[in-house]
Amino acid sequence: MIGAVFLRDLRLGGAGFIGLTFFLALVTIIPFGVGPDLNLLARIGPAVLWIGALLSILLGLDRLFRADYEDGSLDLLLASGHAIEGVVLAKVAAYWVTTTLPLIAAVPFFGFFLNLEPIAIGALVVTMAVGTPGLAFAGAIGAAVTVSLPRGGLLLAVIILPICIPILIFGVTATRAAFTDPDPFLPPFLILIALTLFGAVVGLFASAAALRTATR
Repeated sequence: MIGAVFLRDLRLGGAGFIGLTFFLALVTIIPFGVGPDLNLLARIGPAVLWIGALLSILLGLDRLFRADYEDGSLDLLLASGHAIEGVVLAKVAAYWVTTTLPLIAAVPFFGFFLNLEPIAIGALVVTMAVGTPGLAFAGAIGAAVTVSLPRGGLLLAVIILPICIPILIFGVTATRAAFTDPDPFLPPFLILIALTLFGAVVGLFASAAALRTATR
């Protein structure tokens, strides 16, 4: 069941192209806004890319469970006796692969626009690969809570942004520490891993509980 849901959502795709386009627009606009100061761009680059990743993830989250809710598939999945947590896991994993993985793959290209050094780009790829799944699971909570609301996009953002702030903080901190002496890289990176694991567990069960409540 989990594999079937994952493959179906993978085939359907998501907001991957839209998110990548938004990410590109954000990164290309920033240099025009802050001016030709290359050192300033290098300092703010990690934060800009992390914020861009979060906003790109937000773009399609309101449709994560809504299509299944509207066509009755969610009711059938709940009635089948299969664990809804497995369905949440499959859908979040497919959403991350189709929406966020292309952004991470494009980080070396975007880093060029922000005058980032190779070590900073490498640190961004690693920290985003570790941290963005936590953002996706946090987003799943908001998507599940607002699944029955006709216009829940704004409420979704209000719900999940406070949850995502710690991941953003330690993601940016770990990235900066990789190329800024004498800041250590490992402590914030390990905290980022812990936050992602915690967010995955909480997001999995909280989303499943919200979906059960929405279908009653």
